[in-house]
Amino acid sequence: MSAAHTGSSAQTTLQSGTSDKSAAPPAAPIADPVAFTREFSGKFGGESLRYRAVAGETYIRDEKGVPIASFFSFAYLKLGVERIETRPVAFIFNGGPGSSAQWLHMGAFGPRRVLVPSEPENAGAPPYPIVDNPGSLLAVADLVFIDPIGTGYSRALGNKDPRDFWGLLADGRCIADFIQAWITENQRWNSPKYLLGESYGTTRSCVLADMLSERYIALNGIVLISAVLDLQNSRPAREDGGILSYASFLPTYAATAWYHGKVNRDGRTFESFLDEVRSFARNEYARALIANQHRLSPAERAHLTARLAGYTGLEESYIAQSKLRVPPERFYKELLRDRGLVVGRLDGRYTGVEPESAGESAESDPTFDAIGSAYTSATHVQLNELGVRMDRPYVPLAKLYENWNWSLEEKALIGTGYVNVVPFLGRRMRHNKDLRVLVASGYYDFATPFFGAENALSEDGVVHERISYTYYEVGHMIFLHEPSRVRFLDDVREFVQPAR
Repeated sequence: MSAAHTGSSAQTTLQSGTSDKSAAPPAAPIADPVAFTREFSGKFGGESLRYRAVAGETYIRDEKGVPIASFFSFAYLKLGVERIETRPVAFIFNGGPGSSAQWLHMGAFGPRRVLVPSEPENAGAPPYPIVDNPGSLLAVADLVFIDPIGTGYSRALGNKDPRDFWGLLADGRCIADFIQAWITENQRWNSPKYLLGESYGTTRSCVLADMLSERYIALNGIVLISAVLDLQNSRPAREDGGILSYASFLPTYAATAWYHGKVNRDGRTFESFLDEVRSFARNEYARALIANQHRLSPAERAHLTARLAGYTGLEESYIAQSKLRVPPERFYKELLRDRGLVVGRLDGRYTGVEPESAGESAESDPTFDAIGSAYTSATHVQLNELGVRMDRPYVPLAKLYENWNWSLEEKALIGTGYVNVVPFLGRRMRHNKDLRVLVASGYYDFATPFFGAENALSEDGVVHERISYTYYEVGHMIFLHEPSRVRFLDDVREFVQPAR
């Protein structure tokens, strides 16, 4: 079917950037937004249905009506729905900051997906199998995959500096503009609405939920996939005082050591072992981290060293030399040093071989080495399937974090400390009695440790009885392990189902 050229727009309240544009040349005329539309049929959740796929641009505008940015998105919409207000719509994005939505699009929720080995093996070179996805969330909701500005085909327009969109508040604000435009263009104001974010996408979801509420756009649910919400619980740093994050990482160390056979399993199940580690981490270990080495007796240090070695699979001598604190990047290298292997950051199941075993950190992440090409290739196949033709390359990953404004204040303050977006989520849960949250975590995820998410969400202000937790024997990308992917999709469908 031929491509239909359509588009939509919205106003924004983005603050002006700090760069000097007075000498900038006049911008070239901005063409109308373009979209490519085709119709397909498939079987999802046991139901045969027809759906429309729309891949295209949505412009957001400043207060004068001038287009300032173009969002590219992929929308999949069930056809023949009698009462559109009963059909949920899910807005989906990945993280980074700097990632397009290709991972959740072509790995989990889209109508098609790429096959990579379920076990932690390298997917190698193309061609990669790309197949129908009967487990797609399209069974219960319409889907909108959003590529943030600077990723995919999304970009700033005219003389607008793209850095104006790269920050905690600026990113949330412009995506709120996009969502408002999309629900207006598609007449979905009264449909149940969900946010599904992975990694930094969970940070974004909390800010975005708050900003949407300012426009009287209420959410039915938020799915936090591989959540990172309070960076004090997820970013160990010896220099700037983030000591309690070492406790948050300990259960992930232990789970990975269990997976690779580096701890004693006698008389334990995996779950009981992790519960034991959690208890130790938030009690003895947390107190020891606060006390620091010089306020512990020799007997206390010896006791803690032995316990940490037993949970992490590392040698007691290494724990002692590290003064009870082992950063993740050292753990990747140290755990399987005796086997000449490093473990993955995104997924500790994966291993890689390096030129030598003496270093302190890995040369790359074996997880990305294994699957990056497969997902990028699959995205381009899907673009071709939808008839998309653009005059610029699709950007799957960009290093936007190098220019990211991490301030949660409109006027940045010096020494604002660790980012914590839990108060945003708590405010929205307290003010919206129907907002529910699903937290989905992988046990072997070092990018966003599951115990860090648990610790962040134990804070005051959130409505704990409306938060559900699910766990999977996989790392950051839950869809990489086939049993976990199937159960994960079932869990998300069940979470969305009540609103139908």
